[in-house]
Amino acid sequence: MKQLLQLYDKYKSVIAYLFFGGLTTLVNLVVFFVTATMWGWNYQIATAMAWFVSVLFAYVTNRVWVFHSHFTTFEALWREIITFFSVRAATLIMDEGIMWIGVSLLSQNEMLTKLVDQVIVVLANYFFSKWFVFRKTKATSSSMNE
Repeated sequence: MKQLLQLYDKYKSVIAYLFFGGLTTLVNLVVFFVTATMWGWNYQIATAMAWFVSVLFAYVTNRVWVFHSHFTTFEALWREIITFFSVRAATLIMDEGIMWIGVSLLSQNEMLTKLVDQVIVVLANYFFSKWFVFRKTKATSSSMNE
């Protein structure tokens, strides 16, 4: 049992990211399904809308429960939000590109392509968030311990 707790402690941010990443993916897929399938929007517009709604959800969950980000000023919070959305914009380009290749070039099903697409995007988002958005700096680490 002690080894299991040590493994959990070592990988808890990855486990939390996978859990909330799964929920973010679900949000993305549901918004895409509603807008593309039920409302008949173009798949590229539906992808952008799904991205926006899921990124809002992801920012809150990543900030609070995955990376435990703490800020001391409004400027620091604003910089974190801008960085988060900027990094996610890079994966929106990946998202749109994968959808275009799968749907327009390969004539695959939109939902199946979206599902495969989301696996790639979730992995990219984790690494981008860890390396660029919620990275621990000495100033952040010391203020977190207070």
